Amino acid sequence: MSSLTITNDNFNTEVLQSPIPVLLDFWAPWCGPCRMIGPVIEKIAEEFSGQLKVGKINIDDNNILAEQHGIVSIPTLITYKNGEIAAQKTGAASKYDIEAMFKELIS
Repeated sequence: MSSLTITNDNFNTEVLQSPIPVLLDFWAPWCGPCRMIGPVIEKIAEEFSGQLKVGKINIDDNNILAEQHGIVSIPTLITYKNGEIAAQKTGAASKYDIEAMFKELIS
């Protein structure tokens, strides 16, 4: 399973009401570091399918969500569990560091 496109319209259903933890990637097409970690995010979506929902939020198209989350720098990764923020990391990160954000949430 690949990542989902999360928008202002589907955020409540896909993230806040998700029965499994969610990893969100706040990004933009013009952001070099965002494009750099994009393949890593997709690989995580495939590897943890069924245990973790992975969503990408384009901040240019969904500025309301970016504003609500206080996003001032991208990429920003946020994990949710049971409708609550569990962890947040800003900047390009390794696969290991990204997995560390959610490993305890899925075990």
